[in-house]
Amino acid sequence: MDKKLEAFGRLLNIMDELREKCPWDRKQTFETLRMLTIEETYELADAILNEDLNEIKEEIGDLMLHMVFYAKIAEEKKAFDMADALNSVCEKLINRHPHIYGDVEVNGEEDVMKNWEQIKKKEGKKSVLSGVPNSLPAMVKAYRMQDKTKQVGFEWENKDQVWEKVEEELGEMRETIQKDMSHEKKEEEFGDVLFSLINYARFEGIDPETALERTNRKFKKRFEYIEANATQDLEDMSLEEMDKLWDEAKKV
Repeated sequence: MDKKLEAFGRLLNIMDELREKCPWDRKQTFETLRMLTIEETYELADAILNEDLNEIKEEIGDLMLHMVFYAKIAEEKKAFDMADALNSVCEKLINRHPHIYGDVEVNGEEDVMKNWEQIKKKEGKKSVLSGVPNSLPAMVKAYRMQDKTKQVGFEWENKDQVWEKVEEELGEMRETIQKDMSHEKKEEEFGDVLFSLINYARFEGIDPETALERTNRKFKKRFEYIEANATQDLEDMSLEEMDKLWDEAKKV
């Protein structure tokens, strides 16, 4: 513990020095750091998918620096400091884990999640969905909303019912295409298909964002194989010729 506290104190001290002496660090605000923080978060997400522990360690450090940076700016504004932020989350964790810090009994993960949502409502949250950020990527947001509403019983009984909903939505989308309805209607039905597929993935224990990213990486690797092994410009190749290289790439 002492080693960890010492390292955290070192980071706080370095942040103080940078904020005082470095022209770039002095210039930063909440707003200028926001996009950089989002970028760092995605870099951590990449490291996790790559299963690169050294990279994960580095990206955790980068994100921690950003958290310290925000707290430093807030301290300068006399709003709060890092101690306030950390104590706040500690109190939240204690309050939302009565099965650990109180006398509530739970039978498993599902009970923990249901208690969590109930406690949040008691804390003044107006909606079960209030904790889902508006700026989340749409696929992640859909998954989180479905998972949140599940905690209050808004959930299908089994995955067969969910798959029936997928097929229903696919049928509705096919109908909009066959009848050549408006672009807005096609977009709406396509969104419904995606939402229902994400729900089915959740029932199967599949993270749809991770699943799609793995497919993106697979596609990228195979297409880059086509580019590297093509004997002529891709524009001059037939689809059949490119598909042959694609099949080769699948075996690499």
